[in-house]
Amino acid sequence: MTTTPAPTTYSTDAASTVLHSCFPQGLGSFVGGQVVSGNGESITLTAAATGAPFTHYPDLDAEGIDELLDNASRGAQVWGALNGFERAGILRNIAGVVAEHSEELAVLESATTGKPIRDARAEVAKVVEMFGYYSGWADKVTGQTIPVPGNWLTYTERVPWGVVVAITPWNAPVFTAGWNSAAPLAAGNAVVLKPSEFTPASTVRLAQLAHQAGLPEGVFNVAVGLGSTVGAALTTDPRVGKVSFIGSVPTGRRVAVAAAGAGIPTVLELGGKSANIVFADADLDRAADGAVSAIFSNAGQSCVAGSRLLIERSIHEEFIDRVVERTSRLRVGDPFDTTTEVGPIFTAPQFETVTSLIETGIREGGRRVTEAALPPSLAGSELAGGHWVMPTLLDGVRPDNSLETTEVFGPVVGADVFDTEAEAIARANHTNFGLAGAVWTHNVSRAHHVARSVKAGTFWINAYKTIHVAVPFGGFGDSGHGRSSGPGVLDEYTQTKAVWVPTQATGTPFPSLSY
Repeated sequence: MTTTPAPTTYSTDAASTVLHSCFPQGLGSFVGGQVVSGNGESITLTAAATGAPFTHYPDLDAEGIDELLDNASRGAQVWGALNGFERAGILRNIAGVVAEHSEELAVLESATTGKPIRDARAEVAKVVEMFGYYSGWADKVTGQTIPVPGNWLTYTERVPWGVVVAITPWNAPVFTAGWNSAAPLAAGNAVVLKPSEFTPASTVRLAQLAHQAGLPEGVFNVAVGLGSTVGAALTTDPRVGKVSFIGSVPTGRRVAVAAAGAGIPTVLELGGKSANIVFADADLDRAADGAVSAIFSNAGQSCVAGSRLLIERSIHEEFIDRVVERTSRLRVGDPFDTTTEVGPIFTAPQFETVTSLIETGIREGGRRVTEAALPPSLAGSELAGGHWVMPTLLDGVRPDNSLETTEVFGPVVGADVFDTEAEAIARANHTNFGLAGAVWTHNVSRAHHVARSVKAGTFWINAYKTIHVAVPFGGFGDSGHGRSSGPGVLDEYTQTKAVWVPTQATGTPFPSLSY
């Protein structure tokens, strides 16, 4: 469709028009360069902001999965045979085409997830950045020349796995689709994305645009449907070389076990319970702004959310007041309103989980210090049926409170005090997660000591939630293994092949090996 200047706001009807324009025959999987309908169970999508049905699509059946993987296997052969310069040119084209269609992608994202439209636009811009960045690496996937004893030229090559399956979550569908396709494509793999059954539309549209930009048939595929059917089939099929998963710890473990049983390696990006540590010497206004953004952006539905706020005792009450005041000014409302800062919880099951954990946190000693009632603009409109949770701060969340170690994945932060640097570090490490964290202080030595001591794959000093495709991202412990960005991710999506060449025509020894 032709890109037009972005309006200030959209209506639900306008979003439906964009959906129909992108998928006139209906939403389905992307197989062999086109959208195809499965023959499985019909899945209904519900708008998070209203609770009303939005659209529906069929689960991809076993026959469809088989056809998709056959197409992906053929696509991998074609794509892997191109040189890096050829792949780089097509990835640059994808970045350009996605930029041209960024508004429709943002509308699809906001309509199906409830994400504020301004956040959706920012995430689509990141997808453009991802393809642009990895286009610059596609012609730089190189090996090494290794000196060895004797008359040999010995070198290594980095070769693609073939077909890479990426299972992506509902909290940031288009962002994680780009995150899990640009790098594997740059490395020469075909990709099969399996988005959450709740939020497939923007991922399918991204595949259409990538194909439009010049990707050969079968190189970028999307399988839409349930995890128990589509996801389970993709993670154990011998045509798959590697699996990447973003999601919860329990599901990630099941995926890893299933894939390992089929001899398929995995990259796992799982949950987090990140600590935001504030010392008395910090810039308290900046730290309060950071604390609010760390947990309440995207309604807290972020793996790196700063869901634990640890405050030095001497500034505890003052800092809580600053956070509560800023939280009270957040604009909660219609995702299609460009002034909205906090949207709804994406799914009904997650809404039940979040509200239940808030009740548990209060019952176990936490004290709610933020407003619980919906604003009149929501309570008196069609949005009243949405999955709304007001930004929530519970103070006095001690180590034995469930909120200390349980990932809520909603706009809920638990706060508590500490007295010493050692205590702050110990509290930060009081979980099995290790995804992210932050410290706020003007003491340079303390800042670096805390950053080194807290177990986390990403750590910020006097900042929070800044990430970039050029920087490695991933977790420790229950937060997963492997990395999903930066130059090093190309090693995740290639295998090393060693090549030996004799440099002396005669007399080259061929020793017997016991290996």
